[in-house]
Amino acid sequence: MSKPQFVYVSYIETSPEKLLEALTSSEFTRQYWFGAEIRSDWNVGSPFALLLDGEITDSGEILEADPPRRLSYSFKHQKYEELRGEPISRVVFTIEPFGSLVRLTVLHDGFVEGGKYLGAVSNGWPAILSGLKSLLERGKVLAIPRAALNKGFDAK
Repeated sequence: MSKPQFVYVSYIETSPEKLLEALTSSEFTRQYWFGAEIRSDWNVGSPFALLLDGEITDSGEILEADPPRRLSYSFKHQKYEELRGEPISRVVFTIEPFGSLVRLTVLHDGFVEGGKYLGAVSNGWPAILSGLKSLLERGKVLAIPRAALNKGFDAK
């Protein structure tokens, strides 16, 4: 039996380089990731951190960096007690050019059967990635409420 995972595919009118920059630059992430800052030097083995309102919400390590085609990091939730006990997961971004479009595939795996984290991720990633697509294509982010990130689990 396969382990639970989240997969999201989107076509975005941008270049692979601009998409990678949007995924790795706090200047961009603050705009579409509900104010979150992303921190790393993006070298394999380097630490990764996601900060929201100055607090580390998720952390990990860079597992793979092949710009602008592929990026992967481990992902451990830090903020909500009910999710802290979940195992370290993995996020993989695959970026493939298709003419004037780029196909972005996000794979988030490493979840446990019956865990709460997959539900949180399954609601959070679509909201985040919709904002990313809108920002890159239209220059502005959709007005998705931050509560969309918490749907799927009861965060206190």
